[in-house]
Amino acid sequence: MKDFFYAIQDLFVNVLFAPMDAIRALELENWFAANTISWIFIVICIVAMVYWMLQLKIFSDNNEEDKSISSHSFL
Repeated sequence: MKDFFYAIQDLFVNVLFAPMDAIRALELENWFAANTISWIFIVICIVAMVYWMLQLKIFSDNNEEDKSISSHSFL
């Protein structure tokens, strides 16, 4: 059973975390290249937020939202 857990450790340390080790080594050479994935996620989040705000503006301009005080039956 001990070998099973050592196999899991070997899988994670030597195989699955290898890209993270490469990024850590790259950070010493070029900070911007090491953080490329973070920048990509930031850009995706900004684009999604702008799209969401534009969709909210479209629905607001069409007056499709029920803005009455008692819009829900439980209020």
